[in-house]
Amino acid sequence: MFRGVATLNLDSKGRLAVPSRHRDFLLSYCAGRLIVTADPSKCLLIYPLSDWEPIEKKLNSLSSFNPQTRSLQRLLVGNASDVELDSAGRILVPTPLRQFANLETSAALEGQGNKCELWDEEKWNQKITEALAFSDGGMPP
Repeated sequence: MFRGVATLNLDSKGRLAVPSRHRDFLLSYCAGRLIVTADPSKCLLIYPLSDWEPIEKKLNSLSSFNPQTRSLQRLLVGNASDVELDSAGRILVPTPLRQFANLETSAALEGQGNKCELWDEEKWNQKITEALAFSDGGMPP
């Protein structure tokens, strides 16, 4: 279970140190094998491999003749990349995905239950500001 947010830095090679509170869990739960993929909101999604596989199966079972479904398949399945925790507890975020999410150096890793979202830190801060608008009566039903 992933909770909370951590501000992290990507190194010059695009490696990201996974917070220590998640490392042991990931090593025991999925042997450090993860999937990183694109999200429509321009962040990246990081799933343990075992949690990603049923999602991928479901997406691939949908009709690719529906243009919206096909677009979602292209985005999520087409961009899915296998990554593994290295001995230092880092993952290498593939260049095309770093470019997609505009990740350069500073990032926010946000827990979302069975997955994490990886955001450019500046864009993450904008999303938090937007979420604070709920306190002005904009809370969804």
